[in-house]
Order: sequence, then structure tokens, then C-alpha cells
Amino acid sequence: MTARRFTGTVRAEGRGRVVVPVPFDPDEVWGVKSRHHITGTVNQVRIRGVIETSGADRRIVLTSAWLRDNSLAPGDRVEVVLSPEGPQRADLAEDIAAALDAAPTAAAFFDSLAQFYRRAYVRWIDGTKRRPELRAARIAEMVELLTAEIKQRPKT
Repeated sequence: MTARRFTGTVRAEGRGRVVVPVPFDPDEVWGVKSRHHITGTVNQVRIRGVIETSGADRRIVLTSAWLRDNSLAPGDRVEVVLSPEGPQRADLAEDIAAALDAAPTAAAFFDSLAQFYRRAYVRWIDGTKRRPELRAARIAEMVELLTAEIKQRPKT
């Protein structure tokens, strides 16, 4: 997925929140998702988070811990580079991607998950290298769990 670069101005919001407005629509750039988990940099310092949306307004939140370590204040201009975090559907093996394409509810939930959960599902399926007959069963179970909006498969 393509990283997006832009310059923004840090602004304060209510209750002490500090944000950087995002000048593009992530649904248009990276595909429609209920939540866009991102990774990137703000003034060349790593950041991870979610693009928050309110109407047409999009922003990333600079947490108090992040601000403590990186002296930025409302009104400061910043250089931002953002890209989607974790495995995206375009990066998945064909059989996993096809199963998600066939189950839109499961696919939408998969897309909304943090990268940790997406990677865990993919690793679990890829763990069938020595027993390939399990792969299709695990893909089907993943689709079932995602359709039920279960973030993490139960430990067995």
C-alpha cells in the first residue's frame, strides 16, 4: 500500500486532546474500512494509531505519552507520512483473500482489526505447512469467527 505524505498543523481539541488533521480520505486511498489502523511518522518520529473520522473531518491523535517524548504544541507545522498497518487483504495468500471476498461481513471485520489480530489469523493458517489438509478447514473457521466478530480465535 502506498504511503501518503502531507504537511499539517497540530491543533488542540476538547479535553486536552492534540490532533493532526488528515487531508485525504483513507477510504479512497486505501479502500473502504470501518477503521484505518495506520503506522508512519510525524516529524520523522514513529507513530501508530487509528485515523479518527467525524463527518468529513479526519485526524490522528497525538497521545499524551507521545507528546511527552516529542515536544509539539498546537500550532506547530509537522511533516506526516502515513500508511496502513499490518497485513492488508491485497497482501494475503489467494485462498485466504478469496474466502474473505466471498464473505463480506467477515472481510469487513478483518479489515477493522488491529494488525496484531490480522497477523495472528494469518500465522495460524500458515502454520499448516506440515499438514496442508488443515489449511482449508482453518480458513473456513477463520471466516466463521470473523463473521461472528471474534477478534482472536479461542485457544484450544
